[in-house]
Amino acid sequence: MQEFIRLYNQHRSDIEKFLIETIRNNGQLMHVNIEDMQRFFKLLSSLELVYITDGSFTQISPNIYKNQVNDQVLGRNREYLVSKVEPREDNVSISKPYVSSATGEACVTAMVLGGENHYYFFDFNLTSLLSHFGLVERHPLFNGVSKGFYLGMGISLVFFSVMSIGYAFYDYFLQLIHPENYSLESVFKPIVALTMGLAIFDLAKTLLEREVFFKAYSDKKDESRLLSKFLTAIIIALSIEALMVVFKTALNDPSQMLFALYLIIGVALIILSLAVYHKLVIKGSEVKS
Repeated sequence: MQEFIRLYNQHRSDIEKFLIETIRNNGQLMHVNIEDMQRFFKLLSSLELVYITDGSFTQISPNIYKNQVNDQVLGRNREYLVSKVEPREDNVSISKPYVSSATGEACVTAMVLGGENHYYFFDFNLTSLLSHFGLVERHPLFNGVSKGFYLGMGISLVFFSVMSIGYAFYDYFLQLIHPENYSLESVFKPIVALTMGLAIFDLAKTLLEREVFFKAYSDKKDESRLLSKFLTAIIIALSIEALMVVFKTALNDPSQMLFALYLIIGVALIILSLAVYHKLVIKGSEVKS
């Protein structure tokens, strides 16, 4: 989805010019009349929602879709949308891409001041809009399969995250029931399992949000922070494991301490790599922004 937003921003002027001209050329259809407003859907294939407000941005029409209407939104105040739109030409403003609360999809909104001091809002689906200009090709079947795959992977990751957390408590309580087997490892192992469960759940949550539900549209900085967050959890787990190996080796076979040292050096190298990555990528993206 980030790629779609980037494409839209690259061709924004041409897309907005097309939308403005099409709406203006069919201004005779802009009436508080559902049948007339629905005719816009035949002219603009990417149009997904139309509604009308009065001068105080209180909705005076239902949500008008291509084949249906929704009367439950009558009287809703739409003033919050004014901050999202930017003036383009006389009486016309267009927003940046955002997630529509009505459809749950990425869209851009055109706000047009019409007769009788009424405001006409046109929501355009971002993916369909880019497809209309030949900038992307996304088959609905492939899109559905892709979402289904990500949904299955996300749910699977959540399942194994819960299993890892459950194993941590199961193993610890098992050690408590048999105190003769209770040792320092009995504390370290559940902590490692809990840390890994948290890291896996974080990955699953982000995957579902960005690829299935589209609640967040990330940029490079967000992706870098996600990777840093995931690697931090891995580093913590490995550090705990290294500490456990040091204790076990020191108590049972000090001659094998060199292998524990190798593990600690490996963790240190990961930390250094993460520090360099953070310096080069995250700091660089913050400077550009």
